[in-house]
Amino acid sequence: MEPGGTRTERDPRYIERHLAAIRAYTSFFSPEVRGTEHIPAEGPALLVGNHNGLFYMPDAWATALAIYDRRGPDHPAYTLTYDLLLTMPVVGSFLRRIGAIRAGSDEAEQALASGGLVLDYPGGDWEASRPWVDRNTIDFGARTGFVRLALRAGVPVIPVVSQGAHDSVVIVSRGNRIAKLVGLGGLRINVFPILWGPFGLTTALVPPPPLPSSVTVEVLPPMDWSGLGPGAADDPETVDRCATEIREVMQTALDRLHQERPHPVRRGLVNQVTRLRVF
Repeated sequence: MEPGGTRTERDPRYIERHLAAIRAYTSFFSPEVRGTEHIPAEGPALLVGNHNGLFYMPDAWATALAIYDRRGPDHPAYTLTYDLLLTMPVVGSFLRRIGAIRAGSDEAEQALASGGLVLDYPGGDWEASRPWVDRNTIDFGARTGFVRLALRAGVPVIPVVSQGAHDSVVIVSRGNRIAKLVGLGGLRINVFPILWGPFGLTTALVPPPPLPSSVTVEVLPPMDWSGLGPGAADDPETVDRCATEIREVMQTALDRLHQERPHPVRRGLVNQVTRLRVF
């Protein structure tokens, strides 16, 4: 049980034992995280990010490490995770022990109420599997549950924008029609991504290795919706207005980061070559 009484399997000592491996994996993407002063060192907050890179998720790992470095192991922090992953052998246990909790459950509200930080990627598999041509577009797929969660909890909402992470894998199509055709909807899977790899077209079942794209993550100043009150969570117009507000703020930041670093794969390759020369 975490401080404050939240029942999770998060294990600070387990996280510490796996930090080196997580940092080694994430370093492949030359991450830079800015604005970490906007992450509260303690207390509740909801961090909302754009989801990238299919299941490689380099920005999610970079953000999680930044949260750990800011708060330390004993100030609880969690990530909302697709529940199917949590049922998988080995993978599910690992994710739960590093702080994953089920998306769409009341666990997130309990975590915030007990002073925890929650990281949410509302776009889920829809956004993480968007085509290469849309890699610099925020796309939550009309999902607004995170707004209702923030309004009910009355906590600061902190946008986290990443650029370059979705350049790490070339997605040709979400394959959402394929997913529907083969009945993946019953598993709450909305996509069956078609990818481009070294040997041509492939799928997420036989994925190509990720490209060493340089990832930039920027934590933006908090947005305070607490004055709207918890009852606003039941007002569709207020929820939609808040969702539009944060998407616009995040899209503006993503546009700026893309202008600053328009070629993240090239930048990442240069970083990898430089690192090899150092050794």
